[in-house]
Amino acid sequence: MKMDVLLGLQWGDEGKGKIVDVLAPQYEIVARFQGGPNAGHTLEFDGIKHVLHQIPSGIFRSNILNIIGNGVVLDPIVLKKEIDGLGKFAIDYMKNLVVSKKATIIIPTHKLLDAALETSKGDKKIGSTLKGIGPTYQDKIGRLALRVGDILSPEFKEKYQVLAEKHKTTLSFYNHSLDALIEMEEQFFSAIEFCKTLNLIDSEYVVNDALRSNKRILAEGAQGSLLDIDFGSYPFVTSSSTMAAGACTGLGVAPSKIGEVFGIFKAYCTRVGSGPFPTELFDAAGEAMRKEGNEFGSTTGRPRRCGWLDLPALKYSIMINGITQLFMMKGDVLNIFEEIKVCTHYELPTGDRIDRLSFEISDMGVNPIYKTLKGWNTSLQGIRDYDSFPIELKEYVSFLEKELEVPIKLISIGPDREQTILR
Repeated sequence: MKMDVLLGLQWGDEGKGKIVDVLAPQYEIVARFQGGPNAGHTLEFDGIKHVLHQIPSGIFRSNILNIIGNGVVLDPIVLKKEIDGLGKFAIDYMKNLVVSKKATIIIPTHKLLDAALETSKGDKKIGSTLKGIGPTYQDKIGRLALRVGDILSPEFKEKYQVLAEKHKTTLSFYNHSLDALIEMEEQFFSAIEFCKTLNLIDSEYVVNDALRSNKRILAEGAQGSLLDIDFGSYPFVTSSSTMAAGACTGLGVAPSKIGEVFGIFKAYCTRVGSGPFPTELFDAAGEAMRKEGNEFGSTTGRPRRCGWLDLPALKYSIMINGITQLFMMKGDVLNIFEEIKVCTHYELPTGDRIDRLSFEISDMGVNPIYKTLKGWNTSLQGIRDYDSFPIELKEYVSFLEKELEVPIKLISIGPDREQTILR
């Protein structure tokens, strides 16, 4: 058996949480392989909206094991709050949730460092969520970090103090206040005691044993491919590998064990934080898109930047991930437009036209070249099959499939589970 991977193809916020929840009944395990509480995966069903930051999106299916993998950075405080929030849904998290001992822990001073470093950048801010993600991954790569398995050690507090003191030295350089640290540490160590009661495992063995037993596994990515630390719009990226390859390192699975790679994209584009965004709209159309799509960050609450679909960027993400199936999200947001634009090429300052992302794009800037399509300009409410779509929406889907050369197998036309059209 091979492991399927589901990931975002844009700058995050594509709707991964909803699709994991929809696909989950086909799987026995759902595993998060990277990112941390900077990810907000939104699910909506039975009239209730759920936002998960650390827990895999299969948690609401009682027969599915949810794994927080080694590639994740874990905030014990956030995890405890999320688990407490699940209490009213009678979810047996002791049965359905396990955590890798090799997952890296976010400690309170990581969050202070994140704020200090972001403030020091002035008008060149990256747009960090200030959740401590970057500093935690820095410590991981620098071989300084604490991992979940360390909390079981009788010397954990001493290990914590050694790392926190290193951070305090850096914070003093930036003259960053430590006033909030005492309260943050109280919450942290309380959450650590709670985390000791969870099922902490060597997840790489669990995943590979499951594959050998022919169990179906879905690896759930966070953020999006254009935020990848290597292939995203650097330096305006996250600190982990958001690609299909990240599922291998984030769960301990060999590349030969990867099966289907599902790529999720919005029918338009959004981005939170700084960084290049060639098709960004600054006019009434962009504001209408934001309002119609309720484009505000599920983690930060910040208004998202909005723009038309960018095919060169989407083709790039498809290429580097080896996407086998595409899922188009938020098709209903474009209901309000009489005309829909799609970027097919970029025009460089030299006047040359290109249809691919290059290293220089982040620095030199580009002008998008658009193809205009007729919009459907009607509600999709109540539609439950592809044949009932307006002809203009079908033409939009066909145009994208031809350009992208990958089948679009699923189209979402609303936030609820039921508003998901399989082809």
